[in-house]
Amino acid sequence: MSYYFNKILPMSFEHALAHVTMALKAEGFGVITEIDVTSTLKQKIGVDFRKYRILGACNPKLAYEALQLEDKVGAMLPCNVIVQEVAGGMTEVAAIDPVASMQSIDNPQLHVAAENVQAKLKHVITSL
Repeated sequence: MSYYFNKILPMSFEHALAHVTMALKAEGFGVITEIDVTSTLKQKIGVDFRKYRILGACNPKLAYEALQLEDKVGAMLPCNVIVQEVAGGMTEVAAIDPVASMQSIDNPQLHVAAENVQAKLKHVITSL
């Protein structure tokens, strides 16, 4: 089982970033954190890196449900979505598969909740 699902988009990094943010919103997710990996690597260790962002996506209702089922699951939240520049002017968008990431937790109810989140994130990716 893969730990992510992805899609390559024939658009600029900036356009893809805006597009994925809107698609997340349409599925009830907000972006609560955004890490500019390119800038961080340049500032911290002086290296140049392709355009790469990590979006911390959260659906508050689903996060609350998961936290009610397993209080330590917050260590695995929010759901990360990456947007990165790839060759040929294309951009890749990839999201964590919450079902794969929750396999280590022995809680059948949480697995059902993860399947719901998985369906929503897959819909985001396929809708792009």
